[in-house]
Amino acid sequence: MPLVLLGITAVSFAVVHLAPGDPAAVAVQMNPRITPEAVEKLRAYYGLDQPLWKQYLIWLDKLVHLDFGESFAPDHRPVWDKIAERLPITIGINLLAMLLIFVLGVPIGVAAAARPQGWLDRATTVLVFVGFAMPSFWLALLLMQWLGVHLKLLPISGLHALGAASMPAWERAVDLARHLVMPVLVAAVGGVAGISRFMRTGMLEALAADYTRTMRAFGAPEWRVRYVYALKNALLPIITILGLSVPGLIGGSVIVEQVFSIPGMGLLFYQAVLMRDYPVVMGITVIGAVLTLVGNLLADLAYAWADPRVRKGLAA
Repeated sequence: MPLVLLGITAVSFAVVHLAPGDPAAVAVQMNPRITPEAVEKLRAYYGLDQPLWKQYLIWLDKLVHLDFGESFAPDHRPVWDKIAERLPITIGINLLAMLLIFVLGVPIGVAAAARPQGWLDRATTVLVFVGFAMPSFWLALLLMQWLGVHLKLLPISGLHALGAASMPAWERAVDLARHLVMPVLVAAVGGVAGISRFMRTGMLEALAADYTRTMRAFGAPEWRVRYVYALKNALLPIITILGLSVPGLIGGSVIVEQVFSIPGMGLLFYQAVLMRDYPVVMGITVIGAVLTLVGNLLADLAYAWADPRVRKGLAA
């Protein structure tokens, strides 16, 4: 994991700095009266006058000491303080989205596999293709127009209503839940489509395996064969897929938080890219990489816990 993280930071640092523009250019756009001498002083202040490899080593030395540096924004706040304010929001939305993906995707896949080529299987297949093809920002705008503007059932932006601070605790919780319905739904649509198809395929393979035919031959009830033995084995690939879905959810939070004006890590990343705020961009990249690696590690451990064959292989 440390070597993979090092490679991610090196590639990301190079790509970010190779993109056109820098903080000094942004400052010139904001104030055309800035002289070329002031621009060079600003580049020197940010350390942008150093070779790229030296800038990376300086940044890496700070990272080893858990120092993400200071933001290039006018407030010059520590990067970690900015991320720490917004990280819980993004993680919370992603965890709720993953829970929704699992709760909806698994039953849909199991139901579709129960009667292959039946009406439910065909209907879920159509919905899955629609879910895969539908852009998340377009779905977000549709939900905002339908549920927020026309029906006025849900708020369309932010996390709290005006005056939420003066509400009782239970009203604040309800208000927060109402604000999270559409962002979580948009974040989960693509995952539900993917998990349901993987679950359908896994169930069909498990139901056609030798051990399920043996269970039927010994007189085991069909519900037990289907929902105990076959389902348990069909869930094994889903564990890995959920771990690998972390990067997509984190990347998708940029779109979701931008559309719904949610003050999370995705919106902060978007704003930092526009301002060429390299320390914030790299700080969020590192956090996202660490969460992705941890998600993959947890998926591997969960797979070993769920599959005795993997445990025996590790022990051997």
